[in-house]
Formats: sequence, structure tokens, C-alpha cells
Amino acid sequence: MAEIEFSLLSRQCMRERMGDRDYLTQEVTAWTNNRNSIKSDMKWRFTTEDARIKLSRLYPTF
Repeated sequence: MAEIEFSLLSRQCMRERMGDRDYLTQEVTAWTNNRNSIKSDMKWRFTTEDARIKLSRLYPTF
């Protein structure tokens, strides 16, 4: 989930060059406040069963 949020931050907030650290902090804070205010949900679609199929080589077999 963290990787998804960082991807959104990158695409939605950091498209332009940030001149200095204060401006970067201000923009990221504004973006974060907006994301928190809309209370966006995370719809997790990768189930345990999907993991067992995709990662079967990592699971021990008995």
C-alpha cells in the first residue's frame, strides 16, 4: 500500500521541479492533507489465494 501512495504522490504532486526543500515540504503537506480529507479507500485485490498461486515456488510443499 505504501508503494501505491508513493506512486500517487509522484504522479500527482511531484511533476514539476521543486526549487527548494521548503517548497517541497509545502507541496507534499498540501497533497497529504488533501488525500486525508477525501478519505480515499485502498481496494486490495491481491488475495492470499492469489499469492499462493503466484508465489507457489516460495511455499513449502508437504
